[in-house]
Amino acid sequence: MSAPLTSSTHPDNSAVEVAQYLDRHREHLVRQLSEWVRIPSVASQPERAIEVERSARWLVGAMREIGITTEVLHAGPAPTVYGELLVDPALPTVLVYSHHDVRHAKPEEWVETSPFEPVFRDGRLYGRGASDAKGQVLAHLWGLRAHLEQHDGTPAVNLKFIVEGEEELGSSHFADLLDAERERLACDVIVFSDTLQWKGGNPAVVTSMRGMTGATLTVTGPARDVHSGATSGPAPNPVHALVTVLAAMHDDDGRITIPGFLEDVDELTDTRRAELDALDFDADVWIERTETRAITGEAGYTVEERLWARPAIEVLTLLAGDPTGFPRAVIPREAKAEISIRTVPGQRVHAVAEQLRAFVADTMPEGVTYELDIPEETGQDPYVTPPGAELDALVRAMELGHGTETAGRMGNAGGGPADLLSRKFDVPILFIGTGLPEDHWHSSDESVDLRMLLDGAASFAHLWTELAEVAGGTAGRGGPGPE
Repeated sequence: MSAPLTSSTHPDNSAVEVAQYLDRHREHLVRQLSEWVRIPSVASQPERAIEVERSARWLVGAMREIGITTEVLHAGPAPTVYGELLVDPALPTVLVYSHHDVRHAKPEEWVETSPFEPVFRDGRLYGRGASDAKGQVLAHLWGLRAHLEQHDGTPAVNLKFIVEGEEELGSSHFADLLDAERERLACDVIVFSDTLQWKGGNPAVVTSMRGMTGATLTVTGPARDVHSGATSGPAPNPVHALVTVLAAMHDDDGRITIPGFLEDVDELTDTRRAELDALDFDADVWIERTETRAITGEAGYTVEERLWARPAIEVLTLLAGDPTGFPRAVIPREAKAEISIRTVPGQRVHAVAEQLRAFVADTMPEGVTYELDIPEETGQDPYVTPPGAELDALVRAMELGHGTETAGRMGNAGGGPADLLSRKFDVPILFIGTGLPEDHWHSSDESVDLRMLLDGAASFAHLWTELAEVAGGTAGRGGPGPE
């Protein structure tokens, strides 16, 4: 284990005591996270449904150890864990959101370990879900332990937890669950923990999250795969047609060319630009940390502005022909692309979907047919945390938890059901997570920095105290939202 952590840079004794408590229990935290990571809770693989259930049951046990009353809820096949620690209806009530399902993995691409055989090395725990998002959930539980240690076993606020089991599938049944449990989930503020920090040792408060919409574009050419020598030249090639459309989505300056797409985007304010500039973001260091090799994207904007304040369209998969094995020298019948669209304030899922449909219809070459599937029901609009006492409380909690005098401001590249939660409950959403870009979410060798977990846990411990001081007397009034 690395050297003990302290909060000597902050004069508040409680910050030191919380950090020392967490440091004494760091090995317990790592053991727990290792146990949980060993459970392959991949909701996208039906054969692992029992493992997703086992993951939920593991979390139930970990929460009950702290005195949290828990229940496993179902709206659809995946289990969601609900927990509550309610002490006084006169106190503010906080709802914590995260998830326990994980992305599927390609074991052959992992180097440090296999996906579900966690190893701890050089201050990092490697394994699928270590950072996204089982580590974030455990940071919450250990932050609560530290908080209870400081408060004679009684939390400063009423706490509710909702940890879903299908976030990596787009939270397709989460809206139904929120509707069914709306009264039980009533709260004064939501804490959303499925986010990244921009850099270890330099905490920043996430105040915005980009929205996210997916699309699948399938192009069909010949009635079947046809011999390239016998038909090449006059035969329509669906791969050519598909890449023609995809390439036309951006101009040479990286600007999205879909008509109307950028017209609704809210331009950066001088205040927001100054907040991002204050992070002292180093593009060369970012390239090294993310292993992206180069900076691309929309000209005229910094890397952090492109990440957090501008929309993006990315091709995630491109399938055609014989992707594995020896090629058969045929023009394929079909070509398919999975597309991710990240949106920013001013844009809405329905409008973006209509813009994409019109663009594809106008751009698709002749001689082929196509299908464009955009599941609008699972799309998420962007969200911006409103200024106010709750956000100020989060800033102070992060400064205490990370042992720094000043926490910066940043955005989150998206996604997650923040927009959905904001539509269901008319309360502020605060973003706070423990991930880093180098944690390799969704990729091989996912890992989490123990220092980030401990600093995050300390921030959670202080957050409940800070929120109690600014939101007292409004408990449970955050009921149904505008829907």
